[in-house]
Amino acid sequence: MKTQLDWSGYNHYGEGDAYASIPAQGGGFGKAAAACIGNRRCQTLERGVMCPSFRVTGNDKHSTQYRAQKIRDCLNGDLGDEAFNHPDLIDAMDLCVGCKGCKRECPNGVDMALLRAESLAQRWLTSGSVPLRTRLFASYPALLHHLWGYNTLIGLRQHLPGLNSFLAATLGIAGQRTLPKRATRSFLKEVHRDTQQEGHSDVVLWVDTFSNHLDPAIARAAVALLHRGRYRVHLAQAAPQDPPLCCGRTHLSQGLISEARQEAERTLCALRPYLDRDWPIVGLEPSCVLMLRDEYHSLLPPTEAQKLGTKTFLIEEFLAKEMENGQLELPFKLMEGKKTWIHGHCHQKAFGALKPLRKILSKVPGLGVELIESSCCGMAGAFGLEQEHYEVSMAMGEIALFPAVRSADPQDWILANGTSCRHQIQDGASRNARHLVEILLDCLAEESS
Repeated sequence: MKTQLDWSGYNHYGEGDAYASIPAQGGGFGKAAAACIGNRRCQTLERGVMCPSFRVTGNDKHSTQYRAQKIRDCLNGDLGDEAFNHPDLIDAMDLCVGCKGCKRECPNGVDMALLRAESLAQRWLTSGSVPLRTRLFASYPALLHHLWGYNTLIGLRQHLPGLNSFLAATLGIAGQRTLPKRATRSFLKEVHRDTQQEGHSDVVLWVDTFSNHLDPAIARAAVALLHRGRYRVHLAQAAPQDPPLCCGRTHLSQGLISEARQEAERTLCALRPYLDRDWPIVGLEPSCVLMLRDEYHSLLPPTEAQKLGTKTFLIEEFLAKEMENGQLELPFKLMEGKKTWIHGHCHQKAFGALKPLRKILSKVPGLGVELIESSCCGMAGAFGLEQEHYEVSMAMGEIALFPAVRSADPQDWILANGTSCRHQIQDGASRNARHLVEILLDCLAEESS
């Protein structure tokens, strides 16, 4: 079979005690599925991320181990000629939220999120068509950029129950779910050019689709924070005739690999001049930034993916590293009596990126910091927007996240760097969550004149 993603990183995997039997076809894809040896760590309720769906249903069929087994069955021919359309495989993948918890917490590092993307891509190839809702969710960045009446449609949906019911019935968009509104003006349209000022070093800010169109205040806060740190800030931008840069995450998660690869190539092209200057690239949205470090190895040539991955950082990673090296000292004021509750994005947890965030917050005098021990928030991009997944989505949040947020004092800050996480917290616990950069900016002392 011809795989859509590059699985050559698994070519060195072989038979042995550490791996299950490798499937008859699929090459590296099959070896990636065979990395699961049935340890069943994914079928526990211990602290950690994985497996969110198993935590809700308690059904082994909704775990990494079962999904990996179904992929192996598929590649061994046990599910028939159109195996990727087989109900058993579809059902197994249905509640996977792509949290990456298994990549970190599974003893063998099974990457079910990537396996799921390939499975979906093969499913669309087998069926010969892609459902309309899938294409809409995958094209969400383009809709935000091109659809001038986006906010009008959102408003009509909220005020016309008939339209809401129609969208639920025809597209399967959960009628109970709110949808985010686009900002009046995107960040990149507002700024136009690099936001440079006198500084001691250069940094590239890569503004993702969500920070650009939905939460430009976060991008503005990031620029202001970097300026206070005395950095010259350069904005990564697409060619003038092209839409804003997009990592391709929405396409990848819906199994549209060629479109995801196109976005990856466009992003790489825009960032290459900065890579040649050896400037660090920092971003704000965990799922987008970490795609440049992780999934791009399956979409781009290995050398270029490696070069980009080593120079790309979440903003908290960059700030913590600069502080540790003595290159950054931010003038924080005393925040006595203020407390911040942290909900970590699944991909932050998968890459061990919560430690830098907590390290920075510990530098703020008097600020209380509490980590919410939670699994996936349940939104997981488009997952929580889908009618058939709404109840499971909210149940994931109710395991730990929602109760913790509800118990927080109304004056406490709720910190969630993920766009989907903030959306889920608002819908499930009626609290406004903030990004780290917004909180840090509020903790800075006034600049002396």
